[in-house]
Amino acid sequence: MTPIDEYLEDLARQGGIRIEHGRLPDGRDGQSWTDRRVTRLRPGMHARLHRCVLAHELGHHALAHTPTRFGPVHAKQERAAEEWGALRLITLDDYRHVEELRDGHVGAMALELGVMRTTLEAFQAVLMRVGDVVYVQPKMGAGSWAQRIEVA
Repeated sequence: MTPIDEYLEDLARQGGIRIEHGRLPDGRDGQSWTDRRVTRLRPGMHARLHRCVLAHELGHHALAHTPTRFGPVHAKQERAAEEWGALRLITLDDYRHVEELRDGHVGAMALELGVMRTTLEAFQAVLMRVGDVVYVQPKMGAGSWAQRIEVA
């Protein structure tokens, strides 16, 4: 078990979230019941997929998502959980290093970072580059971002 996997399990423990392994409907890899503080993961996933699915499912708990069949809300929850998980699995320093090392090739970068391509793409979605500055989780308004990094 890697340090990041231990970190995710510690997050679950701190949140009182029980992690189960078992069959899931519709070919899913993971599912969460936030009201019961339970996440179920499909057994037999390879390490990168397991890590990313767990981070995503913990995102649903952290963001207090209530399952819905209403398409737009469901899509927004899935995107938010994926971004939440990506921000727990990838640091900006690691991203910067791997982006340079792999010349921005997303597949090679994801492999190097130990995450799935979709997780890396979710991380990239929360970055905004303006000139020589990268903003993490930018929002409307001056000074509204989680992190500001000068890159040049």
